[in-house]
Amino acid sequence: MTLSCTLCDSTEVTHFFTDKHREYVQCKQCSLVFVPAQFHLTAEQEKALYDKHENHIEDKGYQAFLSRVVSPLQTYIAPQSDGLDFGCGPGPALAHMLTGLGHTMSVYDIFYAPQTDVLTTQYDFVTCTEVIEHFHTPAKEWTILTELVKPQGTLAVMTKLVIDKDRFSNWHYKSDLTHVSFFSQTTFKFLAQRDGLSVEFFGNDVILFKKP
Repeated sequence: MTLSCTLCDSTEVTHFFTDKHREYVQCKQCSLVFVPAQFHLTAEQEKALYDKHENHIEDKGYQAFLSRVVSPLQTYIAPQSDGLDFGCGPGPALAHMLTGLGHTMSVYDIFYAPQTDVLTTQYDFVTCTEVIEHFHTPAKEWTILTELVKPQGTLAVMTKLVIDKDRFSNWHYKSDLTHVSFFSQTTFKFLAQRDGLSVEFFGNDVILFKKP
């Protein structure tokens, strides 16, 4: 069976790296680095690892981490906007912070807030922080994310970016076995051009997309 890219469906993929746990391949078209399905954890195994995370709503350190996306996002969105935090986790700290700034927030998480009714409307902005790297089928989830955003709306993503193969070999980010999709600036620029979005990068891990 031919392996195809989990994001753009291209069959032009090549071996990128192998470690003691799994193999990584890269798409020649969109540059996504991804882990083939046979190396994915089960949903039960994933949730067991997520349950160990200690990202509490009132944790000042975690709030400082999330402020890296909140600060640029605030320059993109109007006061009292409607937002969705996609992949909020067990402690929806980002939604809590944005609510405190006057926005109306909904949350969704496949494990911790699985109410799909929030996925039936559109929002002024959608946040997806430290989530996109967990997507097993990023083509599907990317479509969901972009369709949740209203025209002229904003999609805010936070994820560590692939730089090159040398740095990937020693990259701590790949050591988390729930991380299976690794994006780069090239990948996000590909998506923006393909889908008619504007894109801007902030720091090392924040990406904001704007719908026309």
